[in-house]
Amino acid sequence: MLGITGFTLFLIAVFLLNVTPGPDTAYIVGRSVAQGRGAGVVSALGISAGCIVHTLATAFGLTAILAASATAFTVVKIAGAIYLIYLGVRLLFATHEDTAASREAQAPQRSAPKPLHRLFAQGFITNVLNPKVVLFFVSFFPQFVAADSQHKTLAFLTLGMVFIAMSTVWNSFVAWIAGSVTERFAGKTGVRKWLDRTVGGAFVGLGIKLATSHR
Repeated sequence: MLGITGFTLFLIAVFLLNVTPGPDTAYIVGRSVAQGRGAGVVSALGISAGCIVHTLATAFGLTAILAASATAFTVVKIAGAIYLIYLGVRLLFATHEDTAASREAQAPQRSAPKPLHRLFAQGFITNVLNPKVVLFFVSFFPQFVAADSQHKTLAFLTLGMVFIAMSTVWNSFVAWIAGSVTERFAGKTGVRKWLDRTVGGAFVGLGIKLATSHR
C-alpha cells in the first residue's frame, strides 16, 4: 500500500516511542501540573500540530535541507532552546508572584490561567523549533517506505498521520492523568509551590539540554 513496508513494526515502534518519556511528555506534564488537565490536553494538541509541519516537510523533502545544514540545525536549536528557557523563567517568575499574593491573602492561589490559543501556540512552537524532532522524522520514516515506491509523498503523509494520531491519544492521556493528580494538591500551598517551581525548572533544563545537544 503506497509503498509502505513493515507497517505493523511501525505501529509497535511508535507505541514504544510514545510510552518512553521524552521532552514532549515533560512539557505536557509540566503544563498539566501548572494549569490543569485542559491546559495539558491543549498543549498536546499544539505539539501534534507541530508534528503535522514535520510530516509535510518530510513528505516534500524540506527536512533534508535542515538535516544537511549544520548552520540551519544550530539556528533552529538555539531558537528552540531560548523559547523553552523563556517559558520556564516566566513560569518561575509568575509562581513567585502568585506565592507572594497567596501569603498576603492567606489563601492558596493557582497560577493565572493562560488563554487556550496561547497554550496551543506554545506547544506548537516548542515542537517545531526542536531540530531533534526534525532529524527523527527524516531518519525514522524512510525506513518504512520502499525505495522504489511511486507514491513516496503519500506514504510519508500516511505514516505521519498515523504517528500523529497515536501520539495525540497518548499525550492527551498523559495530560489528563497528570492534571487529575495535581488537582488533588490544588489546595495545599506548599505542594503547589513545589510543583510550580519544579515545572519552571524543568522547562529551563529542557532548554539548556536542547542548546547543548549535538546532531
